[in-house]
Amino acid sequence: MRTREEVDATLQIAKLNAAELLPAVHCLGFGPGAGAAAGDFCLLELEPSLCQQLEAGHSLVIRGDKDEQAVLCSKDKTYDLKIADTSNMLLFIPGCQTPDQLKAEETHCNIIHTEVCRTVTILVFLLQIFGFSNNYWELRRCRPKLKKLKKLLMEDAYEGPDSQKEKDSNHSKYTTEDLLNQVQASEEEIMAQLQVLNACEIEGYWRILDFDYEMKLLNHITQLVDSESWSFGKVPLNTCLQELGPLEPEEMIEHCLKCYGKKYIEEGEVYFELSADKICRATAQMLLQNAVKFNLAEFQEVWQQSVPEGMITTLDQLKGLALVDRQSRPEIIFLLKVDDLPEDNQERFNSLFSLREKWTEEDIAPYIQDLCGEKQTIGTLLTKYSRSSIQNGVKVYNSRRPIS
Repeated sequence: MRTREEVDATLQIAKLNAAELLPAVHCLGFGPGAGAAAGDFCLLELEPSLCQQLEAGHSLVIRGDKDEQAVLCSKDKTYDLKIADTSNMLLFIPGCQTPDQLKAEETHCNIIHTEVCRTVTILVFLLQIFGFSNNYWELRRCRPKLKKLKKLLMEDAYEGPDSQKEKDSNHSKYTTEDLLNQVQASEEEIMAQLQVLNACEIEGYWRILDFDYEMKLLNHITQLVDSESWSFGKVPLNTCLQELGPLEPEEMIEHCLKCYGKKYIEEGEVYFELSADKICRATAQMLLQNAVKFNLAEFQEVWQQSVPEGMITTLDQLKGLALVDRQSRPEIIFLLKVDDLPEDNQERFNSLFSLREKWTEEDIAPYIQDLCGEKQTIGTLLTKYSRSSIQNGVKVYNSRRPIS
């Protein structure tokens, strides 16, 4: 260890004025285990909110299969992990104090001897860990990768308690823990997406209803509303369960009401206000799913006749579900679900531009809205992944790169 005299001599040789330096000097020495490879340690740079979560006892989880780019998840957010190299060696010094800390303690001119130690610590904070490194992991907020969630659940869509699939135990089923282990998203993001997918828990497993079975349940409900002359804005839960319970499980009837309506309580009774837009949209999907293309005029006529009396169908109800081709003669409509498109930005645009060379913003917006990240707009995405032009007085967008 250096003495005060040796430090003063070093300052003199370096022609440094001690009065212009900080009042404390750290003399660094390498401990016996400090010569090991820097790769033994991983540095992770965290934003203050994540540091606070760890200090409060919460966990951060790295998720991803071998063929996936790893992401880090907090309880409610997802982050990409990127390695950042630095030309300066980063030293991990236990007990090291910053100039502000030393100033707060009114430290006088002292010599503090510190050794750089090595310990078995993998996930660490800057200034709170041991060892050295030439790089670190930095986090970048990203969209949760939720497409896999629907793919997993669709492996065994629920077709009702009497279906043959329910009697066969070989089909894959997933608990909350299973989904957390396989989907690259935070717990809150996964739970929110399960609600979007209208998934429900059956005997401890998350399931998506088979669309035909879902429509069967919905048909039971709408027929009951019609036979009882109820308003779609006031459907009583208990009466529905009593009337339809002999036909389908009560929990499935209630789940269907939750999917297509909004629950409220009036005078102690539970009611549901059914959404006309959701019912019309589901009916359109039922009509379109078995047809490659549908004459638009004929479809609109059949669609209006197929929905419950009093509901009005509009093409705005089909955003992100179906696409209208007004250039063909006659005009046609076909099923194009945003859920079936690639999750990656560039792949999504490639898929859309291979389907149609030029898009108006109105047509393409429903198919790229979910790609918008924080502080990002549809216009930003179109600027990055497409080029615009004017066609017959209307702005249209086409691909920036050739589409094979």
